[in-house]
Order: sequence, then C-alpha cells, then structure tokens
Amino acid sequence: MKNQEKGSKLYLFSIVLVAVLGGLLFGYDTAVISGAEKGLQAFFLNAADFVYTDGMHGVTCSSALIGCIIGSAISGFFATRFGRKRSLFLAGVMFFLSALGSYYPEFLFFEYGKPGVSLLWAFNAYRVLGGIGVGLASAICPMYIAEVAPSNMRGTLVSWNQFAIIFGQLVVYFVNFLILGEHTNPVIEKIGEGLYAVSASSDPWTIATGWRYMFGSEAFVAGLFTILVCFVPESPRYLAIVGKDSQALKVLSRINGSKVAQTILAEIRSTVEVRSERLFSFGMMVIFVGVMLSVFQQAVGINAVLYYAPRIFESMNMGDPMMQTVIMGIVNISFTLVAVFTVDRLGRKPLLIWGSIGMAVGAAGVALSNLVAVPPVVPVVSIMVYSACFMFSWGPICWVLIAEIFPNSIRGAAVAVAVAFQWIFNFIVSSTFVPMYNIELGAMGVRFGHMFVYALYGVICVLAAVFVYKLVPETKGKTLEDMTAFWSKRRNK
Repeated sequence: MKNQEKGSKLYLFSIVLVAVLGGLLFGYDTAVISGAEKGLQAFFLNAADFVYTDGMHGVTCSSALIGCIIGSAISGFFATRFGRKRSLFLAGVMFFLSALGSYYPEFLFFEYGKPGVSLLWAFNAYRVLGGIGVGLASAICPMYIAEVAPSNMRGTLVSWNQFAIIFGQLVVYFVNFLILGEHTNPVIEKIGEGLYAVSASSDPWTIATGWRYMFGSEAFVAGLFTILVCFVPESPRYLAIVGKDSQALKVLSRINGSKVAQTILAEIRSTVEVRSERLFSFGMMVIFVGVMLSVFQQAVGINAVLYYAPRIFESMNMGDPMMQTVIMGIVNISFTLVAVFTVDRLGRKPLLIWGSIGMAVGAAGVALSNLVAVPPVVPVVSIMVYSACFMFSWGPICWVLIAEIFPNSIRGAAVAVAVAFQWIFNFIVSSTFVPMYNIELGAMGVRFGHMFVYALYGVICVLAAVFVYKLVPETKGKTLEDMTAFWSKRRNK
C-alpha cells in the first residue's frame, strides 16, 4: 500500500537497468571493431580472389553503421506500431545473431578460414544485422527511459544509458585486450596507394582466430538482454497513446504513486488526443534542432577516435596502444559520470557548450602536435581531453535532449529521423577517417593528414557550441508534456 501511494524507486531503477543494457550492447557492438579491425584486415588481405583495399577496409569497419541507419530509420515505425518493449526485444535478437554470425561468417555456405569476396559480403551482412539492432536500441532505449522516468530524474536516468554505452565500450576494450593476451596485432605493410599486405612476421593466431573471439563475445550480453527485456513493462506513455489507460496507470502508479499517477496520466492524455499528427505539426524548428543535435554529436569526430583508438595510439609511438585504449575507456566512463550527476542540476546547455569548447582545445592539441615537434605525451593527453569532454557533454546530453525535446504525439517519428541522421553522419565520419588520416602532402608526409583531420573536428566543435547557445532550448526540470506546450507556442508565434 505504501508503494502504491509513494511509488517504488527500486522498481523504476530495475526496469531502467534492463533498458540501459541495450545501451551497453550499443557501445559493445560499435567499439568491438577497434580491437578486431587489424586482424580482420589481415585476414581479408590474404584473399586470393580479390584485392582488399584501404577503402574496402574503411567500409567493412563501418558496415555496422549502415545497419544503424536502417534500424534508426525504422525505429519510429516499430516503436509506434509494436511498442517500445517488443522493439527492444527484436533489437536483442539481432545483437545475438550478429555476434554469432560475425564470429563464424562461414556458417553453412563457405569453407572455414578461407577469405574471399563472398565471405566478405557475408561478414558485412552480419555486421549490418547487428547495426540494425543498434539503430533500434539507440533510438528506443533513451525514449523508453524518458517515458518511464519522473521529470526530476529524467536527465540522470537517460544519462545512465550513455554511461552504459561508454561502459560497454570499456568492457569490449578490456575484453579485446584479454583476448589478444600474449598475441600481437598483425603488421600491415603499405605496398601501393591504398594497397597493403600482411608482414610475414605477423602472429597467425590473431589473423585466423583472434578477431572471431572478439565479435563472438557479444553474444553473452545480447542473450542476457533479450531475456531480461521480456520482464519489463511497456512504456506508460505508449500504453496511453494506444488507449490502454488502465495498464498505463498501473505502471505509473508503481513508479510515482497512485495520486501522482492520475495527474500524469491526465497530462499525457491531453497531449496525445490527436494521434495522427504529422512530423511537422509543431513546425520545422523542433525537427531541425533535433536533427542538428544528432549531426553535431557525430560531426565532432568522436567515433573515429573510438573505433580506431589502437591505430591512433600506435601512430603516437608511446607505449602499448591497446593498454592506452583501455585507459582512455576508463577516462571516458569517469567523465560520463560527471554528466550523470550534474545534468539535472546544471542543465543540458551549459554541459554541451563547455564540452564543445574542451573538445576543440583537445583536437587543436593533436593537430598542433603534428605541426611542431612535441613529446608523445602531448597528443596522447590531448586525445584524452578531447574524448573526456565529449563524455560529459555531447555523449550523454544529446541522447537526453533527443529523448525529451519532442512532443508526445510525434516523438516516435521525430526520434527516428533525428537518430537516423546521427547514424548517417557516424558512417560518414567513420568511413572517411582512415583515408583523411592517411593523406600525405609534401614534406609533412602523413603528418598532414593527422593534422588536417583533427583541425577539421576542432572547427566543428566550435560551430557546435554556437549552435547550442543560439537554438537549443533548456529542458531541465520540464515534463515531456511541457515540451509539447513549448513547441506549440513557438509554432504559433
């Protein structure tokens, strides 16, 4: 009876914990390539029926992002048609099948261990399947958390999803490090423009087996998430949208208490009476802001750093690149906690603006270190600063805003559009990083590419700060229904 009157935080935290497992899988799936990509490259460089180029490797490393674009684009349809819970279950199944398929892409159709163009297509198909799961989870996990969370805790709880993403990346960095063990990444030698070969001194285990274990390790977490999501309730706001008020009230009562639940349900019903509203019913600006939040989150270049971290640290010639990648993961997760514990006190905009400025400084440090002679520790620390500033700002806060900024009646479709743009730019940034990073020019050689790519990201970080200051509304302390009223007034001006 007491829980019915006051609600149960334990119940709220338990269902949020299951939802953030989807975020953990998101991070795990997108970052697993960082440890596996060199072994994977060496494996396909040994193919007899085609030449595996630098461009092909960039696309292979980014192929999951194609699925992410698809998954995020269809997330609005699935979330609206089948509900948030069933969509998350489907994402879990896709994660699981992708992990097993990436581990053993030869399944049924190909000879084990024999690289070829057909096997490359099969491997990428499994990665795309996992990417669809990531796309669904990336849109629906924060949406689900935002729709179950009380307004005074929503920023913190949605930020835990980003914490889970970064924790998933840290876990996979560590898992990749343990899998590699005493083995070493293969040595890739350049033999022409965009062409590479595997050095004879390379560790054969890493080429044949190591990358498989890295991809396959995801199946354990994916299976757990798929099972647990069966036991969480459907989002009360989705239940209200589809007319299941009694079920919505039951969930709201367990979270907020019976008296507060009645009020919340009445507010929800007042904002979802028109279920057929079109995407631009509240004007162009709300969609533009949501899309540009996603664009800037990726255009600042963070995922190029996360996906290719070992390669970047190797180029800096300071210690073990895999260990430095693990250290960066620890730094990332530590600074994500800064956002978790301050987003509902400091607000969304200040964290985004200061994070953008910090990232610009870090990117500038890396760029300058390729123009003048500095100790290797300077670019390493600059990369850490750049990454850390992203983790307390654009990493979690972008997801918080995308989950809460849209009106109830268009949230499913609007989040899908915004997140689709996020994955499109993720793919653009990730697939162009290696070619830009390897640009050679005059006496500077490849250092020009290293300088250029981080100078470009630094400029984009400055533009991101200006965008937030000028156009992004502060949502701290506002209910999801308040945002409906805000955009309605904005539209009518």
